Amino acid sequence: MMQILKHFGWTWVGLIVSNDDYGLNAAQSFHQDISVFGGCVAFYEILPKDNDMKEIRRIINVIQTSTSRVIVVYSNEAYLLPLMDEVLRLNVTRQWIASEAWSLSPVFLTPSMLPVLRGTLGIAVRRGEIVGLQEFLLSLRPDSDPGNVMVIKFWEDMFQCRFNPVKAQTEMNGRVCSGNEDLTTSLEYSDVSELRGSYNVYKAVYALAYALHDLLHCVPGKGPFSGGSCASLHNLQPWQLLHYLHGVNFTTAYGDQVSFDENGDALAIYDIVSWTGVSGGAMKGREVGVVDESQPAGKVLRLDDEKIVWNFENNRPPHSVCSEPCPPGTRKATKKGLPVCCFDCIPCADGEISTDASECLKCPEDLWSNPQKDRCVPKEVEFLSYEDALGISLSTASLFGACACAGVLAVFAHHRQTPVVRANNSELSFLILMSLKLCFLCALLFIGQPRLWTCQLRHAVFGISFVLCVSSILVKTMVVVAVFKASRPEGQGAMKWFGAPQQRGTVLILTAFQVVICAVWLSTASPAPHKNTQSSKIVFECAVGSMAGFATLLGYIGLLAAVSFLLAFLARNLPDTFNEAKFITFSMLIFCAVWIAFIPAYVSSPGKYADAVEIFAILASSFGLLISIFAPKCYIILLHPERNTKKALMGRTPAKN
Repeated sequence: MMQILKHFGWTWVGLIVSNDDYGLNAAQSFHQDISVFGGCVAFYEILPKDNDMKEIRRIINVIQTSTSRVIVVYSNEAYLLPLMDEVLRLNVTRQWIASEAWSLSPVFLTPSMLPVLRGTLGIAVRRGEIVGLQEFLLSLRPDSDPGNVMVIKFWEDMFQCRFNPVKAQTEMNGRVCSGNEDLTTSLEYSDVSELRGSYNVYKAVYALAYALHDLLHCVPGKGPFSGGSCASLHNLQPWQLLHYLHGVNFTTAYGDQVSFDENGDALAIYDIVSWTGVSGGAMKGREVGVVDESQPAGKVLRLDDEKIVWNFENNRPPHSVCSEPCPPGTRKATKKGLPVCCFDCIPCADGEISTDASECLKCPEDLWSNPQKDRCVPKEVEFLSYEDALGISLSTASLFGACACAGVLAVFAHHRQTPVVRANNSELSFLILMSLKLCFLCALLFIGQPRLWTCQLRHAVFGISFVLCVSSILVKTMVVVAVFKASRPEGQGAMKWFGAPQQRGTVLILTAFQVVICAVWLSTASPAPHKNTQSSKIVFECAVGSMAGFATLLGYIGLLAAVSFLLAFLARNLPDTFNEAKFITFSMLIFCAVWIAFIPAYVSSPGKYADAVEIFAILASSFGLLISIFAPKCYIILLHPERNTKKALMGRTPAKN
């Protein structure tokens, strides 16, 4: 049964058995064996002993509501006939698998049962041929063995006569046996084409004969029993004969091998029959295969699919599964409360694959699942490159910013003697422009595949450049405040603390602190290239090494920016002659806003986009400083030179006040 179900892929089958030892024991074995190859019992019903029609109709309802298209039945005709009558009445079409108890029963091989039982597959006791049996049967004669009572009795029953004239007169209406009757007139007697039970008896007798043959050829001293003794035919013990039976192994004239396993059970051999219609409207069980346990694994079942008749559309075998097999890239998830054959197909997670749907397996570190999730493929390598659109855009913006700084620097150098440049502390302005140019250029270190030197330089150059820029702006703001105070009588000595040497020294000291922070960071936990394989891509990135060092670097820049913003904000209402504090306030406002927004954006950006966010923050804050501080001055210098005079600058103050 299991071999047939496995062959056709029927994993969802119904089971109906008779209410006796034959059916119940078969059901117990069936439940155990079907789970071995992954099959399940869709329903299990026991036929009633008393042919209770209410119970029969309930079983029919179970059959009709079940999704199983295949039903295995272990029963004899008496239990099964009422069920089949109801199946015929309701025209219930299923694929029936018959046990040997009814697989060739004439009760069901009738024209009336053809519509519902056509195509039934059955297991039948092996049919065989016994050489010389037909000739022997036809050669029997009462006179050949006058003393054989069995032959005489057989002859009288076969031809309905009596050898004794008196008995013939009283029992058979005077029909006296002559002994010359023709045995060939009885096809039932002479037909030896369907020897099944008889063939088993034939093999059993031959097995016993081979055992006795081996027993009789035992050589004393070399026997299998204690001391090398042999069994005596005149005092033979059953266990001694059993020993020889265990070793029997012969092949019949029909080609069947006969032997026994370690438990003493004969190796099973059964015919598989398919019920097909024949002339006259009846049915016949036609042999379509054999199950032979003596054959090697893989050849136990021999089935000729072309000979099988199916009672379904297109004459094709039915499809009987609870759930369709899961495709590659998914795994089975058993449905709650249902057998293991009923499952959902759950797609494998990203980075996992499956080929047989049993489970999802994680891909190795450098591999990732393909879109179908059925094989692992090399991961795509990702980093912010000069060749992709984002890298090109950012590097172009960086170079443009550096060129803009160089242009402004050239304008200021060319007009360094003009009042606008001189009034705005040209030395600090040049220092701010140089540091801004470095800020723009340091963004290029964040593009390209990370190397050890680029990872170390990118944050160090970024941190020092911005501190140099922000500290210069801070000193510039302090000078603006000092100049305003020096213009008042009570603050005549304020400028002595903000001369050129003090300005340079302050910028140098503030920048030196950042240099120390970078030096300590690089010497203790230096940033280094890191290959991140946790996602679907291999992301080349720079690991910061020490988050505390990175936070300290950013925190120090933020502190200087906050102080500059605070001083510039407090000085925003100074007279117009010293109104540079307004531009510094606006520039610091942009700077702080950009870097405050940078933190959550950086943390939430994956892969190369984290570097892109940092570059964007560098460029945005640098452009903000450049435009806010220097655009108004360049506007006057280049577009309104008439306002670039001391008189014009000084003349605006009274008017405004």
